[in-house]
Amino acid sequence: MTPDAAKLQRRARHLLPADVYDYYAGGAGRERTLRANVKAWRQVWLAPRVLRDVSATDTAVRMLGAAMATPVGVAPTAFHRMAHPDGELATAAGAARAGALYVLSTRSTRRIEDVGAVVAAAGGTWWFQVYVMRDRELTAGLVRRAAMAGAAALVLTGDTPVVGHKRSEQPRRAISDEDFLVNLGPLADLGAAAQAADATFADIGWLTETGGGLPVIVKGVLRPDDALACAAHGAAGVIVSNHGGRQLDGATPTARALPAVVAAARAVTVPAGTVPAGTARAGAEGFGVYVDGGIRTGQDVLTALALGAQAVFVGRPVLWALTCGGADGVRELLTGLTAELAHVMALAGAASVAEVPASASPAAGPPAAAAPPAAGHGHGPASEPR
Repeated sequence: MTPDAAKLQRRARHLLPADVYDYYAGGAGRERTLRANVKAWRQVWLAPRVLRDVSATDTAVRMLGAAMATPVGVAPTAFHRMAHPDGELATAAGAARAGALYVLSTRSTRRIEDVGAVVAAAGGTWWFQVYVMRDRELTAGLVRRAAMAGAAALVLTGDTPVVGHKRSEQPRRAISDEDFLVNLGPLADLGAAAQAADATFADIGWLTETGGGLPVIVKGVLRPDDALACAAHGAAGVIVSNHGGRQLDGATPTARALPAVVAAARAVTVPAGTVPAGTARAGAEGFGVYVDGGIRTGQDVLTALALGAQAVFVGRPVLWALTCGGADGVRELLTGLTAELAHVMALAGAASVAEVPASASPAAGPPAAAAPPAAGHGHGPASEPR
């Protein structure tokens, strides 16, 4: 196995039925955002530090109070049994063995409880991704089950009031009714499970209450004003995301959107008790900013951290690794990306994630020399990873 996402994708393309591959790989519209997501990370310039002790590099982070071995997590993606017979059970196991956070999709083809048990057995941490569906009680039931099964947080997808048109729509024939309905149960009307176009910021509080107080992260945020509105309505953080280019084609690449959201998050004060103690911080009291979309290498992860993200999530590369190698493939992808990150952190003069030096703005051109750091290694404004 290899952590090279491009090689894994080529292998997976030969292994998967054509319609399944096209569904996983494709984006919305003319796929401008899909392509731009990957390219945008390569347009950010870094300013490495020198003469720091990087004889050992530590990639560990804390996410909502949970200690993770890596800032590389698994983004929620649908229908994993189309990629591998073990589906989300294999993905979850691979992520947990790599010390990575796993986010389980509402559109899972394995039971929530079974996934939770796999993660618990491996000593891992997982969050549950939520769509507000037209039948709100259907959503509420899934959220309660996830909370009971050990989910540490809820991830509300906010960028899907309706589903974007893609060149390859859901390959329904590749999904058995049993897989499609495994967590939904028998439905008289499949439309009840479709996304609710009337979801609002008020649903953040509703989900927090429904989940018994679990923190809610809002995924799909590209604007600083939306990030601030999420915080004002009780969210514990946001994931800067354009749904992997699968919703509004022409939406801003996440590498370009991230800095402004991070800047807004610094002004956020989260009420005491909203976020567990020990959480990594973007704002003064713990409002989290994470990112996904087009991240393919350890260098991309470093770039995201330099732009102020606390952690990143990868989607399609995990599906390719799952296709090629099951749980072991997922583990090897994530450990490989983490090893790449550790290497480039050393080159950037960062012994820990907190010491990753801030980057220039995306597409701003090569950065000027940074101001000297405050006395002492890893302290002062110049040492902040934002």
